[in-house]
Amino acid sequence: MRLNRIGLAFFALGLSVVAASVPAPAFARQPYDGVWNVTIVTRTGSCEPTATSTLTVTDGKISAAGANVSGRIGREGLVRVSINGAYANGQLSGNAGSGKWNGASAGIPCSGRWQAARQ
Repeated sequence: MRLNRIGLAFFALGLSVVAASVPAPAFARQPYDGVWNVTIVTRTGSCEPTATSTLTVTDGKISAAGANVSGRIGREGLVRVSINGAYANGQLSGNAGSGKWNGASAGIPCSGRWQAARQ
């Protein structure tokens, strides 16, 4: 999987999601649902050095319009997501979180850290 500049931007979209679905009823909301600002920093490889996005998590599900995204945020804040062959995991707590990601650009592995803050 190639994670070039465009791929990294889509990767940022996958960490917290712009959900097109109707919000779940209040009683079914998950603790980490909402709008999140995510910053991704590349530590190794030739992927874009940094990327930021403002995204939404709905009912604990991570998705993004126009990107091949799958993943969830568990009730305890555990994040696991894949987007176009790149992977990220980490932990949310309250209104913030962080973790690691890995992918590739032009066949060369890339990896780094991500941070998120709920708006």
